[in-house]
Amino acid sequence: MRRTRRTFAGILLAAGALVAAGTQAAPAGATPAPSSPSLNTVHAAAGSATAQQRVRDFWTPERMRSATPLDLVSVSAGELSAPRPGGRATTVAPTAPGNAHVKSFPQAGGPWTGGGAVVKTSGRVFFSFQGRTASCSADAVTSRNASTVVTAGHCVKYQGSWHTNWTFAPGYHDGQTPYGTWSAAKTMSTPQWVASEDINYDVGFAVVGRLDGKSLTEVVGAQGLSFNGGYNKAMYAFGFPAAAPYDGTKLIHCSGNSSKDFLLSKDHGLGCNMTGGSSGGPWFTSFDEATGTGLQASVNSFGYTFLPNRMFGPYFGDEVKTLYDQAQAA
Repeated sequence: MRRTRRTFAGILLAAGALVAAGTQAAPAGATPAPSSPSLNTVHAAAGSATAQQRVRDFWTPERMRSATPLDLVSVSAGELSAPRPGGRATTVAPTAPGNAHVKSFPQAGGPWTGGGAVVKTSGRVFFSFQGRTASCSADAVTSRNASTVVTAGHCVKYQGSWHTNWTFAPGYHDGQTPYGTWSAAKTMSTPQWVASEDINYDVGFAVVGRLDGKSLTEVVGAQGLSFNGGYNKAMYAFGFPAAAPYDGTKLIHCSGNSSKDFLLSKDHGLGCNMTGGSSGGPWFTSFDEATGTGLQASVNSFGYTFLPNRMFGPYFGDEVKTLYDQAQAA
């Protein structure tokens, strides 16, 4: 569902009927909110094994089926401060390969049938938002703690409050959670998103607890990352859209040559028809269809109401690299 908002011409892939308003942008000419020691960019979620078990118990199959996808939320015309590319290009290698091969490029939106690592590393996210249940998408990435998940900023914090009962279901399909559900011990986002929900920095991370004594990466592997990798790349986007015409039961993907947003955000753009619930799903460069591995360089974030079937994702620059380092050290 697409709506109008007063601060930026576009839409978040955020929470459908649950959400009545979108992001608030900085005034014209403003710069992104700087990182500040007083700005709390980390949310303590289920920190103990007992608390993580309570989250797992909360997410019954029925609650997962009834969770409302974070839908497309409109934001109206205004000017945002663009990210500042130019930092040192950095990549983090994926942890484990898959074993299938298909050719699926370009693709405007359809089920992923190629198998490989992405089937395990990507998954649905479930959480409580303003007293109701909702869903997004996310991806497990290589990290020192072997427990780090990347998603959108609005999938961890939105409209001024942090989501609760946050859990990640990697490999989700058809109502099944073959690799278990992983409760977040901490969730975090960029200072710019936490301070003013600046769409250019709509990135979130979660550090999940261990399950049955094992880390997330031990069970599902992890994808690589790319920071300051530039624009105009061949990209693959994945997610679990749950708003019509999709139903959240399958991993959907889009692929094509991305472009730099020529309008307001200066983020990545890609032809894609994914809907609400796909928020936070990974965008990969250097994606190998034979193994299902790649370097994550963005997440499903927003679209413009006047540009149907085109999705945008934030640039992974220095700010996101700093957040990643904070997450993998947690």
